[in-house]
Amino acid sequence: MTGFFQSPQRVKRETEIKDINKIRSLRIGLASAEEIMGKSHGEVKNPETIDYKTHKPKFDGLFCERIFGPTKDYECNCGKFRGIKHKGVTCDRCGVEVIQSKVRRNRLGHIHLEMPVAHIWFSKGVPSRMAALIDMHTKVMEQVLYYEKYIVVEPGNSPYLGWRALHELKPLEVLTEEELQEVEDEYGPIDAAMGAEAIERVLENLDLQLICDVLRETIRTSRSQQKITKCIKRLKIAQDFLKSDNKPEWMILENLPVIPPDLRPLVPLDGGRFATSDLNDLYRRVINRNNRLRRLKEVHAPEVIIRNEKRMLQEAVDALLDNGRRGRPVKGSNNRPLKSLSDMLKGKGGRFRQNLLGKRVDYSGRSVIVVGPNLRFHQCGLPKKMALELFEPFIIHHLEKLDHVNTIRSAKRMIEREHPVVYDVLEKIIKDHPVLLNRAPTLHRLGIQAFMPTLIEGNAIRLHPLTCEAFNADFDGDQMAVHVPLSREARNEAKHLMLSDKNILRPASGQPIATPSQDIVLGCYYLTKIDPSYSAGGGEVRRFASPEQAMQAFDHGLIKLQEEINVRFTTYEEVEIIGEDKDSGRPLARSLGMRIFIGEDPMPGLDLEDPTQL
Repeated sequence: MTGFFQSPQRVKRETEIKDINKIRSLRIGLASAEEIMGKSHGEVKNPETIDYKTHKPKFDGLFCERIFGPTKDYECNCGKFRGIKHKGVTCDRCGVEVIQSKVRRNRLGHIHLEMPVAHIWFSKGVPSRMAALIDMHTKVMEQVLYYEKYIVVEPGNSPYLGWRALHELKPLEVLTEEELQEVEDEYGPIDAAMGAEAIERVLENLDLQLICDVLRETIRTSRSQQKITKCIKRLKIAQDFLKSDNKPEWMILENLPVIPPDLRPLVPLDGGRFATSDLNDLYRRVINRNNRLRRLKEVHAPEVIIRNEKRMLQEAVDALLDNGRRGRPVKGSNNRPLKSLSDMLKGKGGRFRQNLLGKRVDYSGRSVIVVGPNLRFHQCGLPKKMALELFEPFIIHHLEKLDHVNTIRSAKRMIEREHPVVYDVLEKIIKDHPVLLNRAPTLHRLGIQAFMPTLIEGNAIRLHPLTCEAFNADFDGDQMAVHVPLSREARNEAKHLMLSDKNILRPASGQPIATPSQDIVLGCYYLTKIDPSYSAGGGEVRRFASPEQAMQAFDHGLIKLQEEINVRFTTYEEVEIIGEDKDSGRPLARSLGMRIFIGEDPMPGLDLEDPTQL
C-alpha cells in the first residue's frame, strides 16, 4: 500500500514529515513490484532474528542492521564507528549506516518471492475483487490459485477454440490435469497454467476500458435483473481501477514488504528468554518456504513437489496477511492463532481505532457516579482529589500569577500537600470552567454533556438525577469519564452548546428528555399521599396554630408526613399560596407533606386532588 511506504532511495533521505499539519489527506492504493523494491532498504533472506549468544541481529535476517538501521544511536554493528560525528557514514566492515536508531521504526525491507503470490484481501474478500474482475467464480479461481486446476491463458491457434469458444471478456476455461492432457492429446498444445502466475497473466491481458464499454452495453440491453446486478458490481471495480491508476496485476505480489522491526519487536525476558511478535513467526514461515522453493528449483525437483511447495508458500503469505481467512489459522506454541497484519489493523484493538483514534488523553478522570439531589441542573459534583489532578496546570498558573510560588516545582509541592490556598484558587478556577461528562457507550449526542463542577468530598462523581435519562445512566455502579476542555474556544463551546440545561430535548424527536422518574416520582407521591391509618383516634384531625408548630411536631415524632392535619392560616398571603377547597372551605394542603411539596412558590393551577397532576 503506497500510503505506508517510506522514501525510495538508499541515499541520505528525509524520514520525517516536517509539518504534519499541512497534510490534507492520504491516499492508500496498490503498490507495484517495482515500487515495493524502490521503497525497500534491502532483501531479507535469512529467517533468523538475533544471535542468542551476542544478542545482536543476524545479517540479512528479520532484524538486520544493514537493512533496517542500527540498534544503538550512531553506532555500527562492529563498533568501528561511534558517535554523532560519523553521522551518515556506512561502515566498510559491517555495512551498517551510522544513524539514529529510530529509523528502525520507518525502514522497510522486502522478500523476493520465487513465484507470484495472490494478495488474500483481493482474492478471498466478499466480494472477491480479483474473481469479479476476471468474471470467474471465487471457488473456481481458488482452485487455480492453490494448484488444483489449470486455467487457459491463451488458446492460441489450436482447434480448441472450436471445441469450446472463448470470448476475451468471458471467464477463461478451467481444466483439471486430466482434462488438459486429453485436450492437448487431441488438439495440440495450448497455453494453460496454474497458480497466481496464471491469474497475473490473465489480469495483465485485461482491457479495462473495453470491459467497461461492454458491461455498460450489457446493463442497457439485458432484461435479467440478476445479470444486471452482477455487471454493475464488476463495472464498479473496473471503473475504480481506471480512476485510481492502479493496475489489476498489482493484486499479485512478486515482492513481499517486510514492516520495520520496531513494529514487531523482540523483547528480552528474565532468564535469557525472549518474547516476540507473532509477525516474526509468520515472516519466518514465508522465508523458510521461499528458500526451500528456491533450492528445489535449483536441483530440478519433480513438478509435483515444486507445485506443493508453491501452494505452501501461497498459504504462508495468506497467513501473514490475514491469518484464518482461508482454512485453519496458523497457531503458535500455546495453541493460540497468531496475529497477522490484518489483525494489527482491524477491529477495536487495531492500529487505527486503538492507537490513532483512541489515544489516552491528559486532563481526564473516571469514577463511579452517585445521585446529587442538592445540585442544580447544570452542575455536577467533582471530588476534590480528582479536581486537583484535572486542573493542576491552571492551579499552577494562578499560583504563579498571585505570587504564591516562584517555580513550577514549588507549586506542585503545594498541590501535593493540599495547602488551603490551593483550594481557594481551585474554587475560583472552576467557577467559569465547565467539564465534560461522558458515559460509554456514547450512542447519541447527549451521551456527552458539559457541567459546571462543584467540589465535594469523597471519591464518587455526583450527578443530577434529571440528567440520567440522557446518559442512560443509573446509580448501581455506573462509571463516567470527566474531560477538561483546555482552550478558550472549547470552553465557550461547552458552556454555550453542551451545558446540560441547554440539552433538555431529544435530538431525534424533540420530546423532553429531562423528565422526573423513579425516586423523584416516588418522592412526590410519598409527600402528597394522605394515609388515614395515621390519623388520631376517633377520626379527629390534629390542629396546629402555624406551619412551624406542625413542623416541630413532626420533628418530635408526634405526627407523620401523610397524616391529615389542620393548620391555621397566619397571613392572607398563605391563604393565596395554599388555597382552600371551594365546597368545604378546608385548605388544599391537608398534610404536612403537601405543604412541604408546595413550598412558598407553588406552580399555578396545581390541583393536589387531581392524581394526574401529581
